[in-house]
Amino acid sequence: MKQFDIPLTYRSSFISQIKNKRKNNDPRKKDFSPTLLDFGPIQFLIARHFGFCYGVENAIEIAYKAVEENPDKKIYLLSQMIHNPTVNQDLRAMGISFIMDTLGNQFVPWSEIRTEDVVIIPAFGTTLEIEEKLKKIGVEIQKYNTTCPFVTRVWKQSEKLGKEGFSVIIHGKSKHEETRATFSHSSENSNSIVVRGMKEAKLLGNYMLGKLSKELFEETFDIYSSEGFNPDIHLEKVGVVNQTTMLASDTQAIADYFKQIMIQKYGEDKVKEHFADTRDTLCYATNDNQQATYGLLKVEADLAIVVGGFNSSNTSHLVELCEEKMPTYFISGAHDILNQECIRHFDFRRKKTLMTKEFLPSNTPLKMILTSGASCPDAVVDEVMDRILSFFETERSKEELLETFSIFN
Repeated sequence: MKQFDIPLTYRSSFISQIKNKRKNNDPRKKDFSPTLLDFGPIQFLIARHFGFCYGVENAIEIAYKAVEENPDKKIYLLSQMIHNPTVNQDLRAMGISFIMDTLGNQFVPWSEIRTEDVVIIPAFGTTLEIEEKLKKIGVEIQKYNTTCPFVTRVWKQSEKLGKEGFSVIIHGKSKHEETRATFSHSSENSNSIVVRGMKEAKLLGNYMLGKLSKELFEETFDIYSSEGFNPDIHLEKVGVVNQTTMLASDTQAIADYFKQIMIQKYGEDKVKEHFADTRDTLCYATNDNQQATYGLLKVEADLAIVVGGFNSSNTSHLVELCEEKMPTYFISGAHDILNQECIRHFDFRRKKTLMTKEFLPSNTPLKMILTSGASCPDAVVDEVMDRILSFFETERSKEELLETFSIFN
């Protein structure tokens, strides 16, 4: 895989060496067992796969290149490059201005952007409508387009479905930049509709089976369906794609549900005419992170700390998985661990910050899961580990552990 030129400050000599050793021992990623780092009184269970992915490193490299190649130009980002505060703060410090926030609220009016300015498209991609605005201004949009190739793959899958006469059901968060971009591109080629989860999927399924009124359908899906979407016609042939950072198991469950609806309506022998069995469009890094988290959860632990941006979809899903088994704290960095007695963490469901005291159990050895989302630098995870280690009198150093760490089987 390509090696990207990203700032060394994002890398960690300790975490990176562990990752490299695991990669060399298991290049095909057949073993998702966690890595055990035993410091004596505190033991860390580290996921087989976590942190920066191909799409994130590609986006960071392109953004830094844009700054280097255009010292005398105004440089803009459409919105956050990725959902990580450290990276976005660094980009702002380099003089990059953000045109809008993650919800599409404008910071910089389109009228202020000039033909000669540089505009970077973030890793989530953008809508066709915004692309058209930039083209009318005369901005070159492809040179610094950092759209993740796995997002582009979803768009191509949607286009293929549309050409084959299928409507596209997008499993995603309707306000997320990636889903807004995917919905825009998908709607260009096919009738498209967004479902957030199984609850919305079942409402759609009930309409398909004649169990839901058109009024309720329109009330629920009006702003989440493409222009001219007619449920009486456009739900006869469907295929499912997703926001690439959703839980793979959820996307599969939704796809399986709609397949069963079509079997119920049209019969097993005609299901292929009405349901497109699309290849999973989840990105490899999201899938690996989720599989690695399942591997973590096979091991008993006292608590979990998940590190990443609070608006990061893929990170919130890792938190969701860990919460099912143990106390889990979602933090953005070491600064959220205020001291040995208190941690500041984020409740992504209620969108609020919480303070929890006595978050570290008193048993010895203390077993802690530590992982991060695909947009979190390894250096930030390393800082979190160092912060936790500062509370204990450890029996061995990080350097010693690099020689002796083991895989938890």
